[in-house]
Amino acid sequence: MDGGINELLPGMRRLGLGKRRTTETDMTYGAGYTESAGDVHSFPPTGMPARNAYQLIHDALKFDGDPTLNCATFLTTWMEPEAEKLIVENLGKNRVDIDEYEQTERIHRRCLAHLHDLWNGQRGAEPTGTVVVGSSEGIMLGGLALKWRWRQKREAAGKDASRPNIVFAANAQVALEKTARYFDMEARLVPVTAESRFCLDVERAAQMIDENTVGMFVILGSTYTGHYENVRAMSERLDRLKQETGLDVEIHVDGASGAFVAPFAQPQLEWDFRVPRVASISTSGHKFGLTYPGIGWVLWREPSCLPSGLTFELSYLGGVEKTFTLNFSHPACFLIAQYYQFLRYGRAGYARIMNACMLHARLLSVALEATGIYACVSDIHRPRGTLGYSEESRLAASDLFAKTLAEGERMSGADPTVNSAFNDGLPEVAFCFTDWFRQQHPKASQAVVSTLLRVRGWIVPNYPLPPDTADIEVMRVVIKEASSEDYVNRLVRDLLWATQAMLDTGGQALGAALDQPLASSASTSDLAHQVARSNRATMTDSEKHSHWQGLLQRIGELRSKQRKEQPKMELTNDGTHKTVYQKAC
Repeated sequence: MDGGINELLPGMRRLGLGKRRTTETDMTYGAGYTESAGDVHSFPPTGMPARNAYQLIHDALKFDGDPTLNCATFLTTWMEPEAEKLIVENLGKNRVDIDEYEQTERIHRRCLAHLHDLWNGQRGAEPTGTVVVGSSEGIMLGGLALKWRWRQKREAAGKDASRPNIVFAANAQVALEKTARYFDMEARLVPVTAESRFCLDVERAAQMIDENTVGMFVILGSTYTGHYENVRAMSERLDRLKQETGLDVEIHVDGASGAFVAPFAQPQLEWDFRVPRVASISTSGHKFGLTYPGIGWVLWREPSCLPSGLTFELSYLGGVEKTFTLNFSHPACFLIAQYYQFLRYGRAGYARIMNACMLHARLLSVALEATGIYACVSDIHRPRGTLGYSEESRLAASDLFAKTLAEGERMSGADPTVNSAFNDGLPEVAFCFTDWFRQQHPKASQAVVSTLLRVRGWIVPNYPLPPDTADIEVMRVVIKEASSEDYVNRLVRDLLWATQAMLDTGGQALGAALDQPLASSASTSDLAHQVARSNRATMTDSEKHSHWQGLLQRIGELRSKQRKEQPKMELTNDGTHKTVYQKAC
């Protein structure tokens, strides 16, 4: 073509091709699109350009907290780019359409086989289970199976089956209570105490069982404190109960978090299908399974543990399919991401990650108790068999942690034996003010400390423990894969700052507390280890005060008690004034 592109341009322009159409909607922020109070309560009458819709939602979501700094959540907040790529590539797949997506169903079966092996199911047996939306759905399916099997036995014996109950501890996550309420079972909540470490009391649980008990929920990893309930001890107590009364009660293990921690960090612990009375196990793939939210698992010991009445056969998707989930359609992308994690890490990789989580959780625990201000309700940093906070247990935990580091176990690798000297549990730190600190500062408020931490982006919840122990409030930090040692260092620094800011105002005025400057730019390098090493002996009250002042000096927060008068702003012409707090945040 002799004239080339220059000969084509006039014609293209006449057709409108090659001409940039400029309208008001070409602008991102100047186009006038917004969410007004009236718009959000009715379906939008018209649409808007994709760019504007995206930007509107994107900007609104900036007001959410940072998931990485959300210490409250157990959910996975980070995955590798390759995993995220697989998720995006498979967003449109519906997992239940096995005739259309045969390879996805093969991946589903492989994941079930991997978990069956991980939880010590019978070798060579075909796994019985399914992927679910989360552990809540898994718990409900496990509870339903227990109820149906109990009802079948009662009806076969000609007995009344109208008053089922299910037994579990009062520290249960809400999904367990939902299961009882939604499926018409009486929830028999076993009271928890400090002596039971705020979770299941085996003897009290046994006393609540009768002929109408369909089964028990036992929790491997309490949401409140991270403690494991003793599945083996409960099973053995149920064996004795059967000998005494003839009652034959099975267990569903709520392993929402622990079922992906214990096999790697505490493999010697018997909580799974090695325990004879465990009929089923549920877990969240999106917690310590290391997958983004939207996936869970439930497995049964054997096919007979899943009543056939709970299974449906479908043929309208193109092939014959058996289903026994509460939810039908289910995204395949998170199932595929779970399989990626299994292949990517294997046992050794998962063990390295869980060991690192345990190490950082213990570091935080020892550092917090070394301040003299905080006591841990969780026990994962204490020597095995030592439970509860005291000066003796604090020093024992500090010595054991220092000994572990001195033996070269600072980065523990994949060897789980590093955990054998410590109590079992989740990498979760639940803590509160010490009795000494409360006596010195009766108006001190953990709620204010929790709120102040949000100034630095941290989300550290403060909440009461379960009923019967609700007079105790704790703060919680869940250590996850993305929680590095630097993460712990910065959290310790900001906890020290928030505590001192709260003290400066007697815990009474949050605005006054916010007037305090943020923690200075003093280096946080190795801070948690330095704090952990700083208090290795019993101290007098005066020594505790000096120790606290030394910690504040270390982070650059030792200030004079004298406070400057607040600036004032005149609001009206009649001389009315209002205090304005200058917030450095």
